[in-house]
Amino acid sequence: MPSRPAPRRNDATGAQSVDRALALLSTVGRHAERGITLTEAVEESGLNKPTCRRLLLALIRAGTVEQDEETRRYYLGQEAYVLGSLASRRFGLLQLSMESLQRLSRKTEDSTFLSVRRDRFSICLYREEGTYPVRTHALQAGFEHPLGVGAGSLAMLSSLPDDEVEAVLEANAGVLAEKFPMLTPERIRLDVALTRQHGFALNPGRIFANSWGLGVALRTPQGGLAGALSIAAIDSRMHEARQAELAQGLIEEARLVEAKLGQMFSARGRGTRNPERRTAR
Repeated sequence: MPSRPAPRRNDATGAQSVDRALALLSTVGRHAERGITLTEAVEESGLNKPTCRRLLLALIRAGTVEQDEETRRYYLGQEAYVLGSLASRRFGLLQLSMESLQRLSRKTEDSTFLSVRRDRFSICLYREEGTYPVRTHALQAGFEHPLGVGAGSLAMLSSLPDDEVEAVLEANAGVLAEKFPMLTPERIRLDVALTRQHGFALNPGRIFANSWGLGVALRTPQGGLAGALSIAAIDSRMHEARQAELAQGLIEEARLVEAKLGQMFSARGRGTRNPERRTAR
């Protein structure tokens, strides 16, 4: 039997470049709204500066990364957003939450959101517009906030164990002081306690005075954090009686999404329990 030819060196080098470029793309993605400098990308990737710059230029040509002309910081590009949106619609939490988001916005006429945790930050995955003519635009898809800033973000932080809450607050102390001085760690700790007590998070205009929000955490079947549903409206539409009504709607829809998550996890478990039997069919 003739031996298989050894892979060409160029093939191995090309595969290594692809691996490095994809890892670099993930590094840029982890910085989301803040962006990343070339120096930071070099430090985090472990690549030398010329290689890092060359791979970033390749990612820019592919549309997955873009560079701000003024700050020279790198951000995820439009193509990355498109690919991520397409993938999340098919496989992710967004697909499972879409019906609930649409139902909430249709019923309340206010905008609803799906957010997920990324390390010590909250990322808004999707915004479903309401039909009420006066809206708040404080949160849009792709926006990133420190955990605890905003209703959905606060709901997620409040679902974590106390030691993890403290670790997040400590890690975010700098960005909170710089960008959200009205939200001190002490204030967020009080909001976490209130969220746990009431079963939902309330943002009473802490970031923008006329923008209020409510949020409820989503949990996986194992009890871990999956994300959060939230709803935002102008302050005049968030009086106390309506808060209770909106919170109840959010909680009901969150339970429906969690039930879908349970079904999905169960189906995956059945599908991988006996792969030999499935192959034999």
